[in-house]
Amino acid sequence: MRSFPFSLCAACAALGLLWGQGGFAADVAFGPYDYEPKPEHTAFQSFHPRLAPKPGSLVLREGDRLAICGDSITEQKMYSRLMEAYLTACVPQLKVTVRQYGWSGEKTDGFLNRMEQDCLSFDPTVVTLAYGMNDSRYRPFDVTNGRWYEDHYTAIVRGLKAHGARVVVGSPGCAGKIAEWVKSRAGTLEQHNITLCALRDIAMGVAEREEVRFADIFWPMYQAQVLAPAEHHATEAAPYLVAGDDGIHPGWAGHVIMAWAMLRSLGLDGDLGTIAIDLAADTAVGSEGHVIDACTDGKLTITSTRYPFCSRGDVDDDNTIRSGLTLVPFDDELNRLTLRVANAAPGMYRVRWGNASQTVSSQELGEGINLAAVFRENPFSESFDRVLDAVERKQAYETEQVKRAFRSQEAKSNFAAVVAETEAIRKPLADAVAASVTPVTHTLSVERVGN
Repeated sequence: MRSFPFSLCAACAALGLLWGQGGFAADVAFGPYDYEPKPEHTAFQSFHPRLAPKPGSLVLREGDRLAICGDSITEQKMYSRLMEAYLTACVPQLKVTVRQYGWSGEKTDGFLNRMEQDCLSFDPTVVTLAYGMNDSRYRPFDVTNGRWYEDHYTAIVRGLKAHGARVVVGSPGCAGKIAEWVKSRAGTLEQHNITLCALRDIAMGVAEREEVRFADIFWPMYQAQVLAPAEHHATEAAPYLVAGDDGIHPGWAGHVIMAWAMLRSLGLDGDLGTIAIDLAADTAVGSEGHVIDACTDGKLTITSTRYPFCSRGDVDDDNTIRSGLTLVPFDDELNRLTLRVANAAPGMYRVRWGNASQTVSSQELGEGINLAAVFRENPFSESFDRVLDAVERKQAYETEQVKRAFRSQEAKSNFAAVVAETEAIRKPLADAVAASVTPVTHTLSVERVGN
């Protein structure tokens, strides 16, 4: 089948020229649609992505079982690790448990074929999907492949919904290079990204018609890929590669974008707590998860069972979580631990949290400062690292469980026995994730230092 010209194919996808099970619908409505605003840069001229929907209210319910599904980018166990650590430590009151189902090289048809055994056997209540990179087939867009992707993504969503799961349909990310391992690769890098953008809009259409959530990964990742190198002082010797060294598998910075897209699509509001101090009354109050143990002269001792999302590393290194937080409004939308101070006399104040301090104005204190954003190294940093480590060990085993044990000869003859045997191994790993979140007792002080 002859492909559309690339500018036309992107426009077709953006206008929602999507195909039903019975072929192209002659009476399909043509727009009008709203489109994403584009930065003033030549790299965006050929792209016309539809405007993504707003995240919406909270999808998660207490005790949910979340399945994180996708291809080799999911099997990297990076964005999935960030998601599970966030859900475990930052919103522990939801008591969400997580499994990851990444499978290298997988397309939507591959997951559709294994979904019943690998995923639905464990009765997930919420499922996130991240497919499209391999479905692009690493070539310029054509209508037949677009329809194929839509049909299989729709079938997955319907199968999950029939099982009672709430679903988030994720778009593919972007490409930074033409994939070297694909022998049939054709077209330019821009054409490949136009294909991925078209699949992004098709995935959005699937989510709209099936009335489920959509997570836009492509557009924020592509913008960061184009704009972040200059902002992070990239050089030829030290490039800044949002889509990763091979142009397909992101490092930590790219995976932060993916985690942010998925978490916000679940409707999380990002309010992780407030510490409110009244300097005149010498009193303090903490919101749920933050208990004030002592308060004297603006000096507090607090015990917290809710963590902020913590990050470390060089802000200009594309393989650090810290750098990834600069690419999307993660702190503003998902990571707000607020300090608010009333009755502070006009002037400057030193806020000391643990071993670190920052100077802020009385006006800023009155409006509230986000401790999680201001203090990258903070009293929760080591504890949050332990959560990430526990999640890493569990998710590593989940890959072995699904890709090795569930495909073994023993599983073919007695799948239930293999499930029982492997679940006995996984359980202490899952228990260790839950146990990794322990109360953190920390100190916080506010002291006037000048006018």
